[in-house]
Amino acid sequence: MLLALDVGNTNTVLGLYSLASALDPSSNSSPTLVAHWRVSTHRTQTADEYGVLFTNLFNLHGLATTQVHHIIISSVVPPVESTLLQVCESYFKIKPLFVEPGIKTGMPVLVDNPAELGADRLVNAIAAYEKYGAASKGPVIVVDFGTATTFDVISAKGEYLGGIISPGLGISADALFSRAARLGRVDIKRPPKVIGTTTVTHIQSGLYYGYIGLVDGILERMIAEMAEDPRCGRATPKILATGGLSTLIAGDSRYISTIDDMLTLEGLRLVFARNRPDQTGAGSAITGKPSRPRKRSN
Repeated sequence: MLLALDVGNTNTVLGLYSLASALDPSSNSSPTLVAHWRVSTHRTQTADEYGVLFTNLFNLHGLATTQVHHIIISSVVPPVESTLLQVCESYFKIKPLFVEPGIKTGMPVLVDNPAELGADRLVNAIAAYEKYGAASKGPVIVVDFGTATTFDVISAKGEYLGGIISPGLGISADALFSRAARLGRVDIKRPPKVIGTTTVTHIQSGLYYGYIGLVDGILERMIAEMAEDPRCGRATPKILATGGLSTLIAGDSRYISTIDDMLTLEGLRLVFARNRPDQTGAGSAITGKPSRPRKRSN
């Protein structure tokens, strides 16, 4: 089996794929995602603490770490990368493949400094184009609702063109609560109506509908700009959402048409298939001294 790990600033997502489907990038059948989990990312957690956590997650699903033969990791939290490398070596006996500069992706990255692009955004773009843009040769926009909310644009030919980073909804809420002494924390959710009648619903409405306004305002401008870019063709871009807060926000957006919670994991599966162990020797069982992850910009 293939274990895919996406390490974000707030959460780490794990996905376990059946090996046969994970290694076949041209398969017409849907790959089998055996299990997936979302856990908190802790920069100070030790390799043993992560190892025990992962082992317990496997055990709860009747799985064993010995069933994993390959591991691929994308990370935007450099301090955690060396810890996860130790986990892979000690608990899975595997040298993982890190998504980093130099890896085969099959997607041209047309930005000034490709090394600055976060690994999660790259694998999102790869999966989005393969699933939603390749067949129709149409452009795609990915909105990832995480610690930060990112917008990524893929051309009609499957090129990464660029994007936007904005503060996430949670960050915006934290800033409001920390700077306004008389405003207490509230549950971030869709209020029953826009015009609130209590302080709690005032805050909820401002956060929820204010953030939808941010998302739709950015998307409206992106769509207009893409219409003038010959690389995007004449088709209307497919707009999809992913990330932990996608279900909360995307439903009221005027532009987002699809929510794909497994997009990042699917991107990792595709990247792994394009860097097959029989071609690169990466992400497979340890047979010699494992290499350390190289430094990379995020």
